[in-house]
Amino acid sequence: MAFVALASVSCGAAEPTASVAPEPTASTPAYETPGSPTATPTKPASPPAFTAKVSGISRDRLPYSWRPGCPVHYRDLRLVTLSYWGFDNKPHTGELVVRKTVTDDIVTVFKKLYGWRWPVYQMKLVDAYKADDFASIEANNTSAFNCRRATGSSNWSNHAYGEAIDINPQQNPYVTASGSTAHKNAEKYTERPMRGKGVINPGDKVVKAFAQVGWEWGGYWSGAKDYQHFSKGGG
Repeated sequence: MAFVALASVSCGAAEPTASVAPEPTASTPAYETPGSPTATPTKPASPPAFTAKVSGISRDRLPYSWRPGCPVHYRDLRLVTLSYWGFDNKPHTGELVVRKTVTDDIVTVFKKLYGWRWPVYQMKLVDAYKADDFASIEANNTSAFNCRRATGSSNWSNHAYGEAIDINPQQNPYVTASGSTAHKNAEKYTERPMRGKGVINPGDKVVKAFAQVGWEWGGYWSGAKDYQHFSKGGG
């Protein structure tokens, strides 16, 4: 008899009788066995809130990027552990090392980027690449402090002071005045403006967010353009 009752409900061939299963109601979904629990729709979980932690950094965390003679002592640097939105459309936690005087700037900007779901490919200390700037860029790594000279100069880079950051360097390459880049994986990103995940354009909200905390964009340089580069006060 139970088999006949279900068949009649499925096909709609017979009116329900006292011996068959009741018709579906608002609280009993179709094909549900009477008495079974009703499934409650679940709401998609919201991504975790942005977090940032600023802490001192030990010498052993900077085995390649810092050495005696650098313009800033490692005791004046800070490790910023913060949330970022990835290219995979998921939240991640990354690390940056910057000068202690600019930690608030970094947290302010990256909180905005996270809220916008603006994507960053990855964020590791440059020491993961033995402080090799070329290797870090090839890996599309967002990083900040690195005690090195400015490109094509004998002067210290602002990275050596912990007051500069390079963001998504594949999508935002350093481009010479002639329009070339040293990284083959970045060749299709040398023009501006252009659309693309993690791409920075003149006047966009990323540039404005950094400008609001006093950081300048390398994409506004005359001659060579450094689309990945933001620094406190320029340079």
